[in-house]
Amino acid sequence: MKSPLLLPRLAWMLLLIGGLIWINAARVRDSAQLGLPGQRPPSPQIGFPAPDFALSDLAGQTVRLADLRGQPLVLNFWATWCPPCRAEMPALQSIALSTASRGVRVVGINQAEDAAQVTGFMQTLGLDFPVLLDRDAAVSQLYRVRSLPTTFFVDRDGVIREIVIGGPMSQALLASKIESLLK
Repeated sequence: MKSPLLLPRLAWMLLLIGGLIWINAARVRDSAQLGLPGQRPPSPQIGFPAPDFALSDLAGQTVRLADLRGQPLVLNFWATWCPPCRAEMPALQSIALSTASRGVRVVGINQAEDAAQVTGFMQTLGLDFPVLLDRDAAVSQLYRVRSLPTTFFVDRDGVIREIVIGGPMSQALLASKIESLLK
């Protein structure tokens, strides 16, 4: 004769085992398990490594963020139709020129526009810092860019130290953010 409590106990036991398997499978892995001993996983947040990406420049050459590691970076997400973006371009150009000797790279990341349009814009404003084309806005999505311009200040180790959302940024603001990267 079987005990009337056997079936409910068996059901609870299976539920408990299933729950433990689910918890183990769904838990967030720590950075050591992600292959980054002692580091946080890449994320578009202050204090985290900047997520890697590969985009084409205006000449059609592929540029990877990882290739720029070792130098402080100013990553500026922008578009030609954006008035604050247009307004801060002279300050970005000036900072690009004045900090290049200190190893700082200013890189524009144009959001979802074609090379001809961007090249014309750059020539009209007399800009010559590198610009990468985020044709499908995938990198903008990766970096959670919700408004333009958005600028990420990345240190030599590839860690995001500052984020400025909106603009236009003045040359003084850019200089102060870059100085903090160089410390």
